[in-house]
Amino acid sequence: MIKVIAMGFLILLVGGSWFMFYKTGDEARELEQRIEKLYDTGDPDEQMPELKTRMHTIEGQRVFNGILLAFLSAGLVGIVFVTQILPRVAEKLTHAVYDSGEMVEKDLLHAARVLVAQGEWDEAIEAFKIAAEKDPRNRMPWTEIAKIQRTHLEDPAAAILTLREVIEGQEWEESDAAFLMFRLAEIYDEDTADRAAAVAIMEQVMEQFPQTRHAANARNKLHEWGMA
Repeated sequence: MIKVIAMGFLILLVGGSWFMFYKTGDEARELEQRIEKLYDTGDPDEQMPELKTRMHTIEGQRVFNGILLAFLSAGLVGIVFVTQILPRVAEKLTHAVYDSGEMVEKDLLHAARVLVAQGEWDEAIEAFKIAAEKDPRNRMPWTEIAKIQRTHLEDPAAAILTLREVIEGQEWEESDAAFLMFRLAEIYDEDTADRAAAVAIMEQVMEQFPQTRHAANARNKLHEWGMA
């Protein structure tokens, strides 16, 4: 709020300086015309000395107003640059160099994997969730969370819930959706012995992505299970 008031006050000073600068300019031009006229017509009333004195005074005021105007204008431009333009440029450069989607993804995923290596399962899951929030189109954080739940926490039900919520909770690219669905079917078949659920997911893949390699892979898996 103080910055806004200070900037408003400075803008008023600049505006006032511009007004005085132009006003003295108009007065100087008017006096110059009167002096030239007296040169042409004569000066019976001896007005010339007084007019010249006023002319010099106004010229001095105009020079002072010009210096003050330049100083105040430079100050205003500097304040606007520092408070408004520079932070935005710095923010854009920061995003371009340090905060691009790729850099954020790599940094957050690396931190999460360090926690996995340290056996900090709950902390790693939270770190992967943060990475997923930063890059919601990336399936990797969710597959890593499901892997931790399935393998390290020995909780396949939690892994199933994670993958189901992710699959159903947002729109995915074809390859990402198929990948998540295959991982879900794998957990059903290998960890919960619920092949019927796994078969249903493979059939869903075939129905959802017909005439694709995903459908072909799902069909091969059904053949493998003797369910074709």
